[in-house]
Amino acid sequence: MVYFLALVIGIVAGLRTMTAPAAISWAAYLGYLNLDGSWLAFMGYRFTPWIFSLLALAEFVTDQLPSTPSRKVPVQFGARLVSGALSGAAVGIGSGVVWGGLGAGVVGAVIGTLGGAAARSRLAIALGRDLPAALIEDAIALVVAVLVVRMLP
Repeated sequence: MVYFLALVIGIVAGLRTMTAPAAISWAAYLGYLNLDGSWLAFMGYRFTPWIFSLLALAEFVTDQLPSTPSRKVPVQFGARLVSGALSGAAVGIGSGVVWGGLGAGVVGAVIGTLGGAAARSRLAIALGRDLPAALIEDAIALVVAVLVVRMLP
């Protein structure tokens, strides 16, 4: 189950880079995920969830702008891989599978990045505009992130 959750939070990172670490940070801060004493303990510090949440909100806004680069360009893609790795490692750390969680998070980020881009493109064509497709993608990323947090062991 841990590998599955790490993979899914990686998919969230592929959809919205900052949503995954924001969700994981809130999980750590609220006690759903114990990261104390680990190299990821900072994720549960008092201000970390707020910082990640502000970054996630900024991403939701900037994603709607026509000047925002594709998620598949190297910088954007790389940020999603790092986000997925960090979030997946955090999910795995409590069960002693930090490297497995990290790997699953990276794989999920690749799936979310490429699959999310393809799905959003198709949805935008079907809806005749990109904005509704982007908002649907935002909602999916948020809901899935919350579900992962609620399912943490």
